[in-house]
Amino acid sequence: MSNRHYRTIWISDLHIGSTQCQADTLLDFLKYNDSDKLYLVGDIIDFWALSKKMYWPRAHNTIIQKFLRKARHGTQIIYIPGNHDENIRDYDHYIFGDIVVKNSDIHTTIQNKRFLIVHGDEYDTITKHHRWIAQLGSVGYDFLLEINRFLRFCRRLFGMQSQFSLAAYVKYKVKNVVQFISEYEQSIVDTLKNEDLDGVICGHIHHAEIKEIEGFLYINTGDFVESCSAIVEHYDGRLELIHWQKTELTAPQAEIELVDVS
Repeated sequence: MSNRHYRTIWISDLHIGSTQCQADTLLDFLKYNDSDKLYLVGDIIDFWALSKKMYWPRAHNTIIQKFLRKARHGTQIIYIPGNHDENIRDYDHYIFGDIVVKNSDIHTTIQNKRFLIVHGDEYDTITKHHRWIAQLGSVGYDFLLEINRFLRFCRRLFGMQSQFSLAAYVKYKVKNVVQFISEYEQSIVDTLKNEDLDGVICGHIHHAEIKEIEGFLYINTGDFVESCSAIVEHYDGRLELIHWQKTELTAPQAEIELVDVS
């Protein structure tokens, strides 16, 4: 499979350092997808998880090395910290191994569309004002993901598609969670729609999405623990939402949602 090269790639919520990180799928994505600019949109290293349990397998080292190698070879990499790696926010505009840390950034597409790049926890009232509830929710979410790891193993064992997310299923079925996602999206749009921006690209809630709200483009990168998704910008300015899949039996595949922002 030949490499795809984009003008810009956005990925977030990798949660390196936790058992939930789908490192093999992420490395596969990084292997087959290159870009002039790469945004790491928060929760890249999961310091919350590392504070509870030291977990750092070889594949997680390889991910970091892959980012550093891309940066050395000319990819402009911008690291936007999130709430799970919030201590990195103290290093705004520092450069580590050719990777620039910024608490937020404005990205201008080739069509001169202006997007605010931010992790998004700043617009989550639970994370912002009730940190203990957010951490409690994180524990429950991690529990669902642990069950999901077992389910994926069983599905592979019986020859079924392993790319199934119990946590995502719960999100869609639990009314309060669906309402939270909707309120989160609306909160961001209400805050930013009068800020001379065409849209926002964020992460945080692990719910990949590209949609227009009140003439404002809301884009969420998703994650690499459930949906294994990314946002990419083509050289003509088109934006795509990619769900990356990797199996042992077939070549990597990408399910693509295409959006023209011209």
